[in-house]
Amino acid sequence: MLARQRHSGPLLVQRALHPEGEAPCHAILLHPPAGIVAGDRLRIDASCGPDAHALLTTPGATKWYRAHHSGASMTTRLLASQGARLEYLPREAIVYEGARARATLEMELENDSRMLGWDLWCLGRTASGERFTTGRLETVTTLRCAGRLRWEERGTFDGGAPLLSASAGLSGQPVFGTLWAAGPLADRSLLDACRAMDPPRAGRGAVTQLPEVLLARYLGPSTEAAFEWFVRLWSLLRPAYLGNAATAPRIWSV
Repeated sequence: MLARQRHSGPLLVQRALHPEGEAPCHAILLHPPAGIVAGDRLRIDASCGPDAHALLTTPGATKWYRAHHSGASMTTRLLASQGARLEYLPREAIVYEGARARATLEMELENDSRMLGWDLWCLGRTASGERFTTGRLETVTTLRCAGRLRWEERGTFDGGAPLLSASAGLSGQPVFGTLWAAGPLADRSLLDACRAMDPPRAGRGAVTQLPEVLLARYLGPSTEAAFEWFVRLWSLLRPAYLGNAATAPRIWSV
């Protein structure tokens, strides 16, 4: 259950749903303005109590709007307490041409806890032909298990920079993302099954195993293809890591 919530400003928990019965709780994070503008500072702190299970998602894409001078930021801190299971499954983030965005994601797992999640980005409004030729996106991701740093990653994407088209960078593709499953990998066959599952329709995917963290990467032209691939991987990983069959949040069908 959602035992406690507190918010300041428009960012809030829209609803707490239980489509799987009593557990887990599906919490929908909503930012009613629908977009993040220059000067905005958003912060999400989510803690999953001992032996609890929660799923966090969003009703639609997060939009980072054009910023002429000052930028905007979002900081997300996730804590899975002893024996907890926490899922962070937001829809994609779209960085508009000329936006200046900084996104920080900090995850911490205590002993015997698990965490599944993903982070999906689209540079420019590709449906309208927009490309990311000006602006900047900065990302910082850290994950700690029982106090030990297991994964840290930083990225800086400048609009129009050679990195966006270089083969060592984004290879000219506007959509990229990472899915993670944190916690000991129970079976090598699970990693092999994930590697055998290619992204549908468009784009490239790869899966790797770090100490206590499985990572899947997408790079391609389509947020729909990336999201579909991530959902397929999540459906495969969820029973193994969390002990629950995959039940998609209802808001994804709205």
